[in-house]
Amino acid sequence: MSGTSSPEAVKKLLENMQGDLRGLSLECRKKFPPVKEAAESGIIKVKTIAARNTDILAALKENSSEVVQPFLMGCGTKEPKITQLCLAAIQRLMSHEVVSEAAAGNIINMLWQLMENSLEELKLLQTVLVLLTTNTVVHDEALSKAIVLCFRLHFTKDNITNNTAAATVRQVVTVVFERVVAEDERYKDTIDQPVAVQGNSNRRSVSTLKPCAKDAYMLFQDLCQLVNADAPYWLVGMTEMTRTFGLELLESVLNDFPQVFLQHQEFSFLLKERVCPLVIKLFSPNIKFRQGSSTSSSPAPVEKPYFPICMRLLRVVSVLIKQFYSLLVTECEIFLSLLVKFLDADKPQWLRAVAVESIHRLCVQPQLLRSFCQSYDMKQHSTKVFRDIVNALGSFIQSLFLVPSTGNASATPNQTGSNASGNTGSAQTNQGVLGMGGGATVLPAFEYRGTWIPILNVTVQGSAKATYLEMLDKVEPPTIPEGYAMSVAFHCLLDLVRGITTMIEGELGEAETVSQTTTDTTSLPAQSSEQQDLQSVSDQSEKELVSRAVWEEMVNACWCGLLAALSLLLDASTDEAATENILKAELTMAALCGRLGLVTSRDAFITAICKGSLPPHYALTVLNSTTAALSSKSYSIQGQNVQMISPSSESHQQVVAVGQPLALQPQGTVMLTSKNIQCMRTLLNLAHCHGAVLGTSWQLVLATLQHLVWILGLKPGVGGALKPGRAVEGPSTVLTTAVMTDLPVISNILSRLFESSQYLDDVSLHHLINALCSLSLEAMDMAYGNNKEPSLFAVAKLLETGLVNMHRIEILWRPLTGHLLEVCQHPNSRMREWGAEALTSLIKAGLTFSHDPPLSQNQRLQLLLLNPLKELSNISHPDIRIKQLECVLQILQSQGDSLGPGWPLVLGVMGAIRSDQGESLIRTAFQCLQLVVTDFLPTMPCTCLQIVVEVAGSFGLHNQELNISLTSIGLLWNISDYFFQRGEIIEKELNKEEAVLQKQAEEKGVMLNRPFHPAPPFDCLWLCLYAKLGELCVDPRPAVRKSAGQTLFSTIGAHGTLLQHSTWHTVIWKVLFHLLDRVRESSTTADKEKIESGGGNILIHHSRDTAEKQWAETWVLTLAGVARIFNTRRYLLQPLGDFSQAWDVLLDHIQSAALSKNNEVSLAALKSFQEILQIVSPVRESEKPDTPPAINVSVPVVVGTTTATSLGRSFMRTDSIGERLGRYNGSEPPVITDEIEDLNLWWAAWNSWYRIGSESTRPPITCDKLTFIPSQPFLTALIQIFPALYQHIKTGFSMDDLQKLGVILHGAVSVPISSDASPFILPSYTEAVLTSLQEAVLTALDVLQKVNSSDRGPRIHTWGSDTFEFCPLQAVWMQTS
Repeated sequence: MSGTSSPEAVKKLLENMQGDLRGLSLECRKKFPPVKEAAESGIIKVKTIAARNTDILAALKENSSEVVQPFLMGCGTKEPKITQLCLAAIQRLMSHEVVSEAAAGNIINMLWQLMENSLEELKLLQTVLVLLTTNTVVHDEALSKAIVLCFRLHFTKDNITNNTAAATVRQVVTVVFERVVAEDERYKDTIDQPVAVQGNSNRRSVSTLKPCAKDAYMLFQDLCQLVNADAPYWLVGMTEMTRTFGLELLESVLNDFPQVFLQHQEFSFLLKERVCPLVIKLFSPNIKFRQGSSTSSSPAPVEKPYFPICMRLLRVVSVLIKQFYSLLVTECEIFLSLLVKFLDADKPQWLRAVAVESIHRLCVQPQLLRSFCQSYDMKQHSTKVFRDIVNALGSFIQSLFLVPSTGNASATPNQTGSNASGNTGSAQTNQGVLGMGGGATVLPAFEYRGTWIPILNVTVQGSAKATYLEMLDKVEPPTIPEGYAMSVAFHCLLDLVRGITTMIEGELGEAETVSQTTTDTTSLPAQSSEQQDLQSVSDQSEKELVSRAVWEEMVNACWCGLLAALSLLLDASTDEAATENILKAELTMAALCGRLGLVTSRDAFITAICKGSLPPHYALTVLNSTTAALSSKSYSIQGQNVQMISPSSESHQQVVAVGQPLALQPQGTVMLTSKNIQCMRTLLNLAHCHGAVLGTSWQLVLATLQHLVWILGLKPGVGGALKPGRAVEGPSTVLTTAVMTDLPVISNILSRLFESSQYLDDVSLHHLINALCSLSLEAMDMAYGNNKEPSLFAVAKLLETGLVNMHRIEILWRPLTGHLLEVCQHPNSRMREWGAEALTSLIKAGLTFSHDPPLSQNQRLQLLLLNPLKELSNISHPDIRIKQLECVLQILQSQGDSLGPGWPLVLGVMGAIRSDQGESLIRTAFQCLQLVVTDFLPTMPCTCLQIVVEVAGSFGLHNQELNISLTSIGLLWNISDYFFQRGEIIEKELNKEEAVLQKQAEEKGVMLNRPFHPAPPFDCLWLCLYAKLGELCVDPRPAVRKSAGQTLFSTIGAHGTLLQHSTWHTVIWKVLFHLLDRVRESSTTADKEKIESGGGNILIHHSRDTAEKQWAETWVLTLAGVARIFNTRRYLLQPLGDFSQAWDVLLDHIQSAALSKNNEVSLAALKSFQEILQIVSPVRESEKPDTPPAINVSVPVVVGTTTATSLGRSFMRTDSIGERLGRYNGSEPPVITDEIEDLNLWWAAWNSWYRIGSESTRPPITCDKLTFIPSQPFLTALIQIFPALYQHIKTGFSMDDLQKLGVILHGAVSVPISSDASPFILPSYTEAVLTSLQEAVLTALDVLQKVNSSDRGPRIHTWGSDTFEFCPLQAVWMQTS
């Protein structure tokens, strides 16, 4: 406006107007004087207006009727030159907007006359356009007349005029609706009361509309009338009209001005009442027509579909659905159902092609598809429109394979190429594809059971660029190149999947973000706004529930059809790019179903990919059962069931690998194609990127991968990664170079897949572990009963998964290790070996991993990690136990210092080895124990020391390897030494632990239960050590018994003082006496049969050549040891309350041994008897007198020279009888602390002595060769005990006692000397020397006599003479005296 209203522009306008009027005056001067006069008066009029008005343009507009009059008269002359001049001048006035409504009406009337006279038609159109576009003064009747004028010119016989008029009509129609938009914009702030739209009673009731809207309404209504071949209401004067042009105009209005129809009820009414019925009516021929059906049978001939109208109708429908879906829900249901019907196989090819193009336009609008689902599929009694669309696409694709397209049925691939080149775009594409193919295939195509359909590059991904819907200039239906419809349908499916998945996943992501934010904000709500927050949360969750229902319905509605179509296409595809697209669609659908928790559909898509990965008809139970379940799913379009065709399994692909199937009885070989490998990669991609949503379908994925890995010959290596196996292992495996280079990549992807499990949530990880365990169980079942190579895929991947999830190992440790322990028990050695490898690797990795908190602070986790190591002890296979012990050794070497609470488990593993488990196992376990004892005793908790003792003891009892048993006894000695050195620290820690346990026991209301309770904990530790050595003292092997016995008594001798006083009671009764009982029992029942050799070439000495003799040695050693302890520790033992009972028991043992039929044992027993009688009263070490009492000297001297080997020899002495007798005359006996108790002990000793003497000297009843005769050294030792004993009992020594003594002395000297021993005992004739026994008897008698002359003599003297009267030794006594 500013350009035309500036002073310069106005000045120029006035000059031009005057110039135009002058020109007109000149032209009409001769022929048309009235026009000349009008022009001249017009000049004056213009000058006057310019002179009188400041706003010249407004004044011109006001007087425009007069100003324009000369030009209208000029046009009336019908002279071309004058008319052109006038029209140019009128256009100039219009462009400056100085034409009033009245003037405009006059101009239009003048143009109408020119049109009727067919004058200056192009100029007329130009003038109308300028008039209507520069201002809005033309409306109502004038406007309709201008539009009709354009329409009339469109139907002239001149092509240029026709086309220009068509363009002008389109522009004018656009202008009319643009005015409505502008008008609405002007009045948008004023709110009108909406007036209820009347029904159909008055079609032209438009009083509620503003002027521009009213014009547009009248125009649109008449366009509908005209298309319907009815008379227009407003466009009066129309003479003819074509439906095609009318439909194009309707489409452009609907497409360009949707807001007009959505904002104005009157326009909406037109849509519902006029447009939709019109479209449905015009579609009628297309619906009824059936290709190939004879028309004669029907009563009335069926009208054939007409391509130009049908195609335009589909364009209109596309716009209606896209722009006005919300207004026309019911109508759109009809349109969509029609679209689905147009895909039927009995419709013309071109109709099917444009219908599939129309559907493609819908498929790229996911929000629209969502609306379909909400409005139709989710309503109870409505058509399942969305499902029908998808199923129809699937059925359409299927029909293309079954019914070859008309005219192209016999086309060869080459002919198809030339056919396709009819479409320039397709030809260029095909050449491109041919170039890319490199001669491998003629064209990318689908091939199914002999039907070959090329794939054309018809559209760009995500856009629905149609070919035949754009052919507005065609009258005849075009020839559709073969493969075009298939390619569009294929892209429909891909875009549908892409659109739906992108939309739903986007919304899902938003919903998750919102719910996360809501959770965060409501976790700490302010008190005041709590109610409001809760309200918003509930609204949010309700909204999400609604959205989720829509998402689920969309997927449920489309997955069956999609899967059927995609599976068929996957099977038929011979093009790598097409295969990739199909697989990507299946993958994205599987992932989406997984995210929405739709298990059936998710598994179905995954199964499809899995089946594509494996060779045809491959017997994989898990897939076949899933497929069977899916095949029972209904598949229908608009209520009609559709017959599904199954994939053909014909391979059109290059075979890239041949291998053996993974089966119990493999039948021949199977082949993998490049497509199988492509599917495998997709499967890996799915598992890698979408593992979190796979859930139970991990089973499908992993089973398939396991079989593929087997066919390709991949075997597990260190850490569980799969590597290409050697050719030797699979002689029937043949791989092409392409696959050989691919194998490391596949192996790497497989490893990355399981590495990525660290990013899965806990639930998904459990699904993965369960699937692997399930697979492994299958592999285990298959490996039963044969020694063939088993599939180790699952075990290897369990290891890999465990290793990368160490940061949360707690949640998967039990199922993981529980299964691996089962694998370790498998009869197949290879399977077992890998189970143990996986388990031990996981344990070692778990212990070395830097957990948070560290293991030292997380005792529960450490025990959890070590527990499976202990569980391996329940498995009997030696190879597993070797692995277990090797693992223990490695753990000790790397983690020994930090095992802490894990020590009991580790030690338990060593202790679980049994004697029957082979030398190498025992040796390895013992190696571990030696390492523990030498290096780790200070680092382990003191509570574990008892276990170390028990384990060391258990190795002593193993009978496989003597050296190990002996070394273990040495270890026990080392352990005792360690106890002694760190006694205080150990005691303190054990007491602390005891207090805790005591408290726990009290809380539970139970008694504290541990061995040797209630001894203090440190003492219990010693007692366990003594008890363990005691067990070894009765081992079947003499060397072990001897070593253990020496160690036991040395240990008690060296470290016994560390024990609490009260603990000695336990030592005596539960350790020493228990041991004596067992040794006595074993000795008395030992075998007397001669042992030839000690194993190998070792010869055995005759003194040890029976088990009885070997046990005799043990008895001697044990009894001597116990006696020594009684002797050296009497000051500790006597204060114990039951010392007298202990004394009796010891005497009983001495008596048993002394009366045994073994000279060595009996003599040693007396030696022990002599030893325990040396002490008069308990005196502590510090209080012991420097000079021992006289009585304490005699016996050791006598006994000291009596050794176990001097069986038949006399006692060698350095002292004479006189000296010895003199010792008994020493000073007063030492003071006795508790005289009564002490006397009781001595009398008990006397009774034992008497029983030994009477039993051993009693003559046999019968003279039998086997009668046992006690040896002279035994009798000598026995008699030598009496003098010392008598010193303590003389005050109570009665006549009866004397008689008993006489019997024993008499019996002793009466015992015959065996012929073997006589040369060593009896003197020769030249010597007059007494035997040792005789000397001992005389010494005894001498003691009696000496006592008789002492202070206490009188009493004894009274019975002395009587005694000697009967004593059988009287003669001897007389001789010596």
